Formats: sequence, structure tokens, C-alpha cells
Amino acid sequence: MTFIPDPSTLLAFSLACFILTITPGPDMTLFLGRTLAGGRAAGIAAFAGASTGSLIHTTLAAVGLSALIAASPEAFFVLKIVGAGYLIFLAVQAIRFGSTFRVDAKGAPKARSLKRSWLTGIGINLSNPKIILFFVTFLPQFIEAGDPHAGGKLFFLGVYFIVFSVPFCIAMIFAADGLSAALKRRPTITRAIDWVFASVFSVFAVKILLTQGR
Repeated sequence: MTFIPDPSTLLAFSLACFILTITPGPDMTLFLGRTLAGGRAAGIAAFAGASTGSLIHTTLAAVGLSALIAASPEAFFVLKIVGAGYLIFLAVQAIRFGSTFRVDAKGAPKARSLKRSWLTGIGINLSNPKIILFFVTFLPQFIEAGDPHAGGKLFFLGVYFIVFSVPFCIAMIFAADGLSAALKRRPTITRAIDWVFASVFSVFAVKILLTQGR
């Protein structure tokens, strides 16, 4: 098929995908945090949202819109502000409400809805300009200049990256879920994790603000 790269290129890309998948980022911090808060279903919902955001970026990159945004200083600056602000918002939420179950007036545990976790996952990737740079600077390295099927291959590689990351991220979610019950019995440790997540989100916010366009 014209949109599938040759085996050697796909092998090199798979190695790069593995390294990128296990490298911590805002989306990983989010879905692991949601797993600790609401169990594996919440973590999977957040991961699905992040993957949806990546799929949108893949589509935009394939038709050239992401490249246009990255090449426009004004658009890129606005995206950086939005992305960093969103991460700061999540950091504040982690400190204010914590990663444990919240309790309503009747004493029943109240967890974030799966839809909300999914939407947050979408937001954290759509508002991250580093994801745009990934799709418009990294993916093209695996496509030859002048390839008439470049658009199809770019879309294929983006989808391949998302699918490739699924088993590894699901394994992380299940591992985190196994720790959640023990952590909830230790509020001090759980609160410390809230601060860790908030700190990580803040660091990523700073890194986004320092991200330069092409």
C-alpha cells in the first residue's frame, strides 16, 4: 500500500515510538493521576482522550494546518499561552481537590466522570504546542522529500504511533490501579502525590512556554 512506509523505516519509527511512549509528559501525568483517583476506568478514559487529541493533530498535520500554526508566530504564541494556562489550571485543581475521591454531603464517594476525564485528555493534547511540533517536525523525518504519498504516510505514522502506545500505556494504568487502594489508605502519601502531580504539570507548563516554533 502506498501509504505504508518500507519495513526498515517502520522499524526505526517503532523504536522512536517506544522511547517517546515511555517518556513522561503531561498526558502520562494526567492518565496516571486519574487512575489513582478513580481507578483504571478513569485512567483509560483520560488516555483515550489524549489519544483522541493526538488523532486530531495527526489529521491536521496531514492536511498541513498544524504546520501553518507552527509557522505563524502569533498563532503559536497564543497556543503556548493556552497550553501552559491549561496545565497550571490542572496543577491548581490537583492541590485544591486532590487526587483522592471527593465526598459529598451524604458521605458517598464522588469521582470525576469518565466523560470529564476523556475531555480533559483531549484538552491536554490539543492545547500542547509541543504535540504540534512533534507531528510537523518529527513525523516528516520518516518520509522522503517529494513523496507523492506524503500526506497518507504522515497520517499512517500518526495513527501508528497512537496504536503503538496503547499496550504500554494500558500496562501503566493497570500498575497504577494496583497501587491506588493502598495509597487511599494513606492520606499523607496521597497528598504528597497530589503535590508531585501539580509540580510536574507546572514544570511542563514552563517547558511549553519555552517551546520555540520552527
